[in-house]
Amino acid sequence: MLQWRDRSPQHWHELVNHEVCVTNRDQQRFEGRVFTVDPVSASVVLLSVQESERLSVRVILGHAVTDVQILRRGTEETERQMKSVLLPDRAQSLSAEELKSRRESVRLWLEQNRVPVTEDGEVLRVANALTISAPYRPGDCSSANEIILSRVQSLVESNDEKIRGHLRS
Repeated sequence: MLQWRDRSPQHWHELVNHEVCVTNRDQQRFEGRVFTVDPVSASVVLLSVQESERLSVRVILGHAVTDVQILRRGTEETERQMKSVLLPDRAQSLSAEELKSRRESVRLWLEQNRVPVTEDGEVLRVANALTISAPYRPGDCSSANEIILSRVQSLVESNDEKIRGHLRS
C-alpha cells in the first residue's frame, strides 16, 4: 500500500469536499471536510463546524498522515458552502461581461495615471514588471518588485473607491 505522501496529487484532489477521518502517526483521528491538500507537503486542510457553530480549520501535516478514510461524499452544495465561508467575495464568480468591464476600467485608470499597461489576453501587464489577473482587484496584482506592487495596488484600490463612489451617487 502506498504511503500518504507517495500518492499522486490527483488522488489527493479527489478527496476535496469529502468528509474524512485522518489518522496521524500518533493514532490521533481528525474528522472534517477536506478543503485542500497541499501538493508539495501532502498536508491536509480540514474544515469542521464546532458545537458553537464556529468554523474550525485544522492542518494535518503530510509527513504525519498515515491514513485517510472517506466518511461521506461531498456534494455541490457542501462545496459551495465551504468556498463561500473561506474564499473572499472577489473569488466568487463574475460574468464574462463584468470581468471585461473591470479589466477595461482598471486599464483606463492606469493609463490616466500615466502607468504603461498592456493587455495580454485576460491579464493586464504593467511595464513588464507586474501582472493583474481577474477579477482585477488589488489582491490580484503580482510582482517581484514590492515598490511597483504597492503603488499599482494603491492605484487599483483608488479605482475601486472611485467606482463605489459613482455607484452611491
